[in-house]
Amino acid sequence: MTAKNPILGLCQQATFLISAAKVNQCPDDSGLEVAFAGRSNAGKSSALNALTHANLARTSKTPGRTQLLNFFRLDDERRLVDLPGYGYAKVPIPLKLHWQQHLEAYLSSRNCLAGVVLLMDIRHPLTDFDRLMLDWAQASRLPIHVLLTKADKLAYGAAKNALLKVRKEIQQGWGDVATLQLFSAPKRQGVEEAQEVLAGWLGLLDDGEDEFSEEAEG
Repeated sequence: MTAKNPILGLCQQATFLISAAKVNQCPDDSGLEVAFAGRSNAGKSSALNALTHANLARTSKTPGRTQLLNFFRLDDERRLVDLPGYGYAKVPIPLKLHWQQHLEAYLSSRNCLAGVVLLMDIRHPLTDFDRLMLDWAQASRLPIHVLLTKADKLAYGAAKNALLKVRKEIQQGWGDVATLQLFSAPKRQGVEEAQEVLAGWLGLLDDGEDEFSEEAEG
């Protein structure tokens, strides 16, 4: 990705906008949004912070901490959305059902949603939640970009093999609904590639520049 890409400046000036417990509390359904989804403890908050060069999202070693839809403003027309972490067993069932209900309502109702970044722990990819997200994306024809997070926890060869394995399974089960890459927030691995995807979805690339690069494919 070139230094001229305007997503860099927007990410650096990202600011918290609002938290919403329900869809009717979300900002106006206008402009463009990219949502970040993932099973609890997949590294969603760390990825958001790495991509924005800011401490936007609260990180915690306790999975399931993100309980609201958190909106971050890039400019007047563009936002990032941190969706509730999903699937942590210790969350009370009523709260888990509340998250599920409003997560599904958000995904099905937001016309401004341009794409979803789906975070999977590279050591535990394609959970039931990940598969549901891929099913939803295929049905709604909305693109998903998969960040295989915590790639630094594996040796380089093992990480590449995991990427190839997950890519093959997704292509066999869901076709071309998703693109994939390796990602590590602490090592800043894959940050520029992920920012390039965001730039394309948010309408920040010139015509001819918004094709997903082979580099980002891993």
